[in-house]
Amino acid sequence: MHTTSLETAPLGKTTTPTIGVVGLGHMGGAMAARLLAAGYAVHGMNRTRRRAEELIAGGLQWHDTPCEVAAASDVVLTSLPDDNGLAGAASGPAGILTGLSARTTWVDLSTVSPAASREMAVRVRAAGATMLDAPVSGSVPQVRAGTLTIMVGGDAAAYDRVEPVLRELGTPTHVGANGQGLVLKLAVNISLAVQMLAFAEGLLLATRAGLDRELVLDVMTTSAIGSPMLKARAPLIFDPPAEAWFSLGLMRKDVELARDTADGLGVPLPTAERADAVLGLARALGYEGRDLAALFEVLEQAAREQRTVT
Repeated sequence: MHTTSLETAPLGKTTTPTIGVVGLGHMGGAMAARLLAAGYAVHGMNRTRRRAEELIAGGLQWHDTPCEVAAASDVVLTSLPDDNGLAGAASGPAGILTGLSARTTWVDLSTVSPAASREMAVRVRAAGATMLDAPVSGSVPQVRAGTLTIMVGGDAAAYDRVEPVLRELGTPTHVGANGQGLVLKLAVNISLAVQMLAFAEGLLLATRAGLDRELVLDVMTTSAIGSPMLKARAPLIFDPPAEAWFSLGLMRKDVELARDTADGLGVPLPTAERADAVLGLARALGYEGRDLAALFEVLEQAAREQRTVT
């Protein structure tokens, strides 16, 4: 039993919270592993137990439903693919909402629509708990290194309580009310998509002109355009990972969420629109599950087949 109320004490300072993780895929599983290594008691579940066996061997307490995870935890972390995944994990007799109590803070690290997140936050408040949206910038390597950028929307007091937990995963910043963390994440991901696309275009142009592709890659990444993201992904362009750090399918989902949000605000997103078209081509060519770095291959194949992007 905790000796200090979670309503008033910053978590991790005068009490050690129990953590729950719903969604033990690439990102959620890496987060659970890092928190276990930091000494937290971690409960978790996934649609398939097989993916969690290594975590269970490392001390994770397995549960069969999101409700059970929420009921066992002070802080519930979710890492889910989209709006449907969020709604599915939350709802029904086995859902997170059923397991919440006044002591629970739900921190959703997924990238979903701001509107869907705000609606869920209202449902969480009705259950007597608190919800924060906390999407992250970074992939599995950044989780393992504890260097994610975490953008948090929601109640400031709730943020103060969970900040020590989030600092195990990276650098959190409270940016505003519910949904605002997601708006900022979508703003970041526009640049992620557009930078990678522009880099792939330049690389293809230079290699088609006869330059050595490794030389071009090295010069481009060490030039003024070599952002940390491009430098991290450059090795993946010609040697793609077996499992995507961040898939083209998820990137397209995020760009479309950004465009939907922008439409509601009357904001033009011309480069996001073009990136969305290329991401649509990537899906048509069968690259949806490949890492973002595969945009170069998408353009290369389109050039071979003389496809146009519309």
